[in-house]
Amino acid sequence: MSAKKIGFIGGGRVARIMLGGWAKAGRMPSEVIVSDVAPETLTRLAGAFPNVRTVGNDSLQAAGQDIVFLAVHPPHVAVILGDIRASLKPDAILVSLVPKWTVEKLAGLLNGFTRIARMIPNAPSIVGQGYNPIAYSPSLTAQDRSELAELFAGLGELPEVDEGKLESFALLTAMGPTYLWPQLYELQSLAESFGLTRAEASAGLTAMVHGAVAAMNEAG
Repeated sequence: MSAKKIGFIGGGRVARIMLGGWAKAGRMPSEVIVSDVAPETLTRLAGAFPNVRTVGNDSLQAAGQDIVFLAVHPPHVAVILGDIRASLKPDAILVSLVPKWTVEKLAGLLNGFTRIARMIPNAPSIVGQGYNPIAYSPSLTAQDRSELAELFAGLGELPEVDEGKLESFALLTAMGPTYLWPQLYELQSLAESFGLTRAEASAGLTAMVHGAVAAMNEAG
């Protein structure tokens, strides 16, 4: 469990995935504050995670924590950063989960604040099986990076990559599951309609997917 205070600006799908992964792993940070413009989003989040504190549309309060996650849609980034830049603590770390916005662009809108990391979140993190590529600003020390690695440990893998490759990973690892899941659900449904139990279909499907990727990578 991280002793750092966590703030989420944006409480949508990505926040739910990360909070769900921490909860499942028993690694929920001791204090989490979430802001969002949509009251219904925060109501659902509070229902799923009672220990998380929601603060309405108060992004300034969320931005005043030790590690701040920027989890909004790209068109809203400029306005949000303009609002929160005075609220970021000098020793805070901003973790942007937003594609396309580079560290340089983010820092420019934050009046030169450069303690920034960018991560491409992956939905399987909700069960601790994520693949979450991360790129660090040079301003982040080895200790900063170690603290982030500890925070993300319950979510799955955290490979460090060049920032220029993050958008490629967004297409592969962030969007990939949304392409595959409809087909996999259909395969499982068909298997059950042919007489397999849910457990048998799930076991067969899981083995098939792992084996297919292994054959793709290793069979030559």
